[in-house]
Amino acid sequence: MSASAPATPPPVAKLSLDEALASARETRALRLGAGIVADTARVFREHFGGARAVIVADPTTFRVAGEAVAAAFAAAGIPMLPPYLFRDPGLYAEFHYVEQLEAALRRHDAIAVAVGSGTINDLVKLASHRTGRPSYLCVATAASMDGYTAFGASITYAGAKQTFNCPAPRAVVADIDIIRHAPPAMTASGYADLCAKLTAGADWILADALGAEPIDPRAWAIVQGGLRDALADPAGARAGSSAALTPLVEGLMLGGFAMQWSKTSRPASGAEHQFSHLWDMEHHVHDGEAPSHGFKVGIATLAVTRLYEQLLAQDLTALDVGACVAAWPDADAVESGIRRRFAGTDFVETAVTETRAKHVDPEILRAQLQRLRDSWNELRPRLRAQLLPSADLQQRLSLVGAPTEPEQIGITRERLRDSFHRAYHIRRRFTVLDAAVRIGRLDTLLDGLFGSTSSRVHAASPLRFPTP
Repeated sequence: MSASAPATPPPVAKLSLDEALASARETRALRLGAGIVADTARVFREHFGGARAVIVADPTTFRVAGEAVAAAFAAAGIPMLPPYLFRDPGLYAEFHYVEQLEAALRRHDAIAVAVGSGTINDLVKLASHRTGRPSYLCVATAASMDGYTAFGASITYAGAKQTFNCPAPRAVVADIDIIRHAPPAMTASGYADLCAKLTAGADWILADALGAEPIDPRAWAIVQGGLRDALADPAGARAGSSAALTPLVEGLMLGGFAMQWSKTSRPASGAEHQFSHLWDMEHHVHDGEAPSHGFKVGIATLAVTRLYEQLLAQDLTALDVGACVAAWPDADAVESGIRRRFAGTDFVETAVTETRAKHVDPEILRAQLQRLRDSWNELRPRLRAQLLPSADLQQRLSLVGAPTEPEQIGITRERLRDSFHRAYHIRRRFTVLDAAVRIGRLDTLLDGLFGSTSSRVHAASPLRFPTP
């Protein structure tokens, strides 16, 4: 971690879809538009030659898109095996289902065509990789998440959500006429997932300014260039408007391209995703099932935005760097605290490893905090410009049909407050949580959000967090 002057983030210049696609390391084609599902056959042949195909879907996604894909392949003379359908109504991205699909794929050499959204795509992504396939083709059926074009698959293994390294699809077909008829809750989930790029971007600006991780100009432009346009019409997205959904789907796909380019999720993921990962690791369920990734991320994005608003109200030009350094615990003391905080969980070692990886010695801390203090007058307006005001963000999430209060996904106020502390420990990525911990003010900022007494934390009224 260098102590040189903070870099200035590149201007937010929107890249064309072709320019962004050229940055992707694995995905070579994206067909996005209305009424294009029949193009799947041509795309398959262009990228897989004379290979055989096998459609992988569930009964619903096969009905809404798989049948049309099969008809297009038959008309084009592409050899096909019988479709592989996951018929378990409780299907989710769990390693057991990867093993089932892997066993089926090992019986032939056909290229998988994933027809579905997050779960189907991740299962096919990892199973194709594990069977040595050159890649696979994805047909998106909902604007539900940004993982279609992401490097890696998010799979539950041994009781915990984990990201397995595996390549993104070679090609993606996203027919807006199919996507617009997906359940509105899936669109709301994708919209909330895309909102996370606002706080993720702020976290990257902060990490860059403190010398923890420089901004990659190309990845930044891919994600941030068209982000405001993609989020412009939440009500239209909820209603299934093609004009609203097309930029939303494009924004979700671009996030994956940026992750492919940088080989990290940093361009699209910050503190808000650490909350979602934490709740996954805690096996959180609400009304008998896990809330969608996007809904968890949406609640966390609101929470992190409000934390930023508390931080941006601070005058850090007067920060007592020496006092912060003197109060900084050593790594062994931090580990002892982690083992107490996470006692009884099955991820205590993850928390220890991730926190030790980002723990800095006092001199590096001093350099970081001096940079924060000295650049605060320039940094604060940049962060404000990156974020949406929390009231605006809450309204947009409400208009698209996403949760805006933690209880809607089964998270109490008390647990949400504690999640700020716990989420800090489970990823080594530098975020606003790290900045708040380094200046010794995380609890003070949280008092501004929740109040300093347990009775206020448990208050039943909606959290109308104060804005600076």
